[in-house]
Amino acid sequence: MKTLLFIYNPHSGKAKMAARLHEITEVFQSEGYLVTTYATTGPQDATRAARELAWDYDHVVCAGGDGTLNEVVSGLMDGDYQGALGYLPAGSTNDFSRTLRLPTDPVEAAKVAVTGQPVLCDVGRFNHSRFVYVAAFGLFTAVSYETPQEFKNLFGHTAYVLAGIRSLTDVTPYRLRLRWDGGELEDTFIYGAVSNSTRVGGFRGMLSDQVVLDDGLFEVMLVKKPTSLPQLNAIIAALLKGQPNDNVIAFQTGEMEIASADEIPWTLDGENGGRHCLVHIGAYPGAVRLMTQ
Repeated sequence: MKTLLFIYNPHSGKAKMAARLHEITEVFQSEGYLVTTYATTGPQDATRAARELAWDYDHVVCAGGDGTLNEVVSGLMDGDYQGALGYLPAGSTNDFSRTLRLPTDPVEAAKVAVTGQPVLCDVGRFNHSRFVYVAAFGLFTAVSYETPQEFKNLFGHTAYVLAGIRSLTDVTPYRLRLRWDGGELEDTFIYGAVSNSTRVGGFRGMLSDQVVLDDGLFEVMLVKKPTSLPQLNAIIAALLKGQPNDNVIAFQTGEMEIASADEIPWTLDGENGGRHCLVHIGAYPGAVRLMTQ
């Protein structure tokens, strides 16, 4: 009999995975899998479970938010696991799952996780860490990991928007020196994202129509410091609509270096990525196979 390891975050998305665990495992069993469930107990537990346990199973599926997916992918890469990974999105924004065109209903997503088609996806390298779909700094980025889980569960994406609006009264500018494939720039920015997704932070990306998951390229978006409140409002409107703006820079690159005099707080897939003065970003081409429709 085929075996399946199901790693899930019992606290993500109003704990809906835990509530529907029986239905989800029935889907896996109907496809001939003997299922082992593993509920994560804290930060990095999913990484450890994936690294230490995956090799004993024919298939691995994870459930949770973007942070859980990040941890599981990191664990599979640490263990050099070669199989495909199914993903059941259960976070508050689920940006990357929209890029993968995954169902929002956990039972329907479970079906895709075991009967869908595997696609190759690049994984980002961020200094000595990894990101599955986005590394970001600045406006809105601290919202994800600073917003309490209970608040996320109650309000969903609204939690991010409300917390983000509060941050507008204290926009922090960062003076950066940037180098990327064929370009360099020095300027002051309030937001930046290096991504491999059609959506970031619930917003449609400026280059969403150019996203190819396994091309070794990232889509970069940088927002310059506004000089007035109307200018800031225009920038936010542009981000919400995914439309160009004079203060928004967008391009593609395979490698990037970002330097600043002061440490900048980063997020990796919506989780705290630490504070850094110098960041080197690159790709692990086609490092993971993810199940999609």
